[in-house]
Amino acid sequence: MAQPLRLGIAGLGTVGAGVVQILRKQAAMLEARTGRQLVISAVSARSRTKDRGVNLSSYAWEDDPVALAKRDDVDVFVELMGGEDGPAKAATEAAIALGKDVVTANKAMLAMHGQSLAEAAEAQNCVIKYEAAVAGGIPVVKALGEGLAGNEITRVMGVMNGTCNYILTQMEATGQGYNALFAEADKLGYLEADPNLDVGGIDAGHKLAILSSLSFGTQVNFDGIELEGIQRVTLDDITAAADMGYKIKLLGVAQMTGRGLEQRMQPCLVPATSPLGQLEGGTNMVVLEGDAVGQIVLRGAGAGAGPTASAVLSDICDVARGYRSPVFGQPAETLKVATPALSQRPAAYYLRLSLKDKPGALAKVATVLGEAGVSIDRMRQYGHEDDSAPVLIVTHKTTRADIDHALDAFESTSVMAGDPVALRIEEV
Repeated sequence: MAQPLRLGIAGLGTVGAGVVQILRKQAAMLEARTGRQLVISAVSARSRTKDRGVNLSSYAWEDDPVALAKRDDVDVFVELMGGEDGPAKAATEAAIALGKDVVTANKAMLAMHGQSLAEAAEAQNCVIKYEAAVAGGIPVVKALGEGLAGNEITRVMGVMNGTCNYILTQMEATGQGYNALFAEADKLGYLEADPNLDVGGIDAGHKLAILSSLSFGTQVNFDGIELEGIQRVTLDDITAAADMGYKIKLLGVAQMTGRGLEQRMQPCLVPATSPLGQLEGGTNMVVLEGDAVGQIVLRGAGAGAGPTASAVLSDICDVARGYRSPVFGQPAETLKVATPALSQRPAAYYLRLSLKDKPGALAKVATVLGEAGVSIDRMRQYGHEDDSAPVLIVTHKTTRADIDHALDAFESTSVMAGDPVALRIEEV
């Protein structure tokens, strides 16, 4: 029997406590599957006295996660603190500098510093494993790095933030508006400490940046993502989309084109009958498309103690078995710097306009769209609201550049009673 694999766990929140519980409950099974004992040497967190629902008295305690990473009795540093910089990054770098393997759930750190961390780890012949950083319990990192390694990935897309999906699906199910569901999600503990990380699309954008690097052999580039959150989506948008056979999702899409790497994280309409359209509540879904395999759909819990801790244990088991691989699927020094590219692929768009209630307003809108090269497929006008008239338009396929040109031109028409909203209708 090989020597025990000694773990140092930094961060004892929901996920960290879940990892400790699984390691205790499934100790015999994990040893049988890996051929080694998995033992916790020491832990670290901000508070020693907090009740975490698990007895930690048998483990050494370090107040400083960097000190934990440097301990002689720690072989693998398990980073579950979060945050793109600060203690998480410092402790991870300390572990790597000593040649220790790292398991992390920290998508922000990887999205912002993935290239430098990968180069440092590979120079020290150690690995960084991060299945838990993307889509919780869904094994999408392993799918891309192993199961689909023989494919040229053509497109990655998905719903990668359960909080946003919960809010959007509950808006339709309950008839409540965004603000009410935002407050409910907060009470249920679904929101990050900074809620904009969720509803602003940043959390999901971090995940998309990581998946793009794995899929297309590029350096992680979070700044290259077209990013838009769900704050402007109204109950009227949800209802109108449903009337037309669509659902609204915060959808991430990445694909390599001749112009560069497209990365988008934004609200989109998807067909209600599609797998993405049928996704309810806090569940995540990632769709992978490869030249040999076609389309693969992965669906499951994207957050929570059990699913995320499950992903952390998967990585720990890989380390225990001796599985070694480059951080982003190929040596970090070979990862390309991709040129960010805005999407030029034509698509239909949903437009919500609030027009002043005066003669000729609709005609001016139609003229602006026509001059921008945007053709109207269908249009609906709803009941007046005070001195304004809500108008919904679905266009024929057009480019985002033409839509943006029309949106800019609307400002000079003097008929707009509010800011227009434009959502892409994605083919999935």
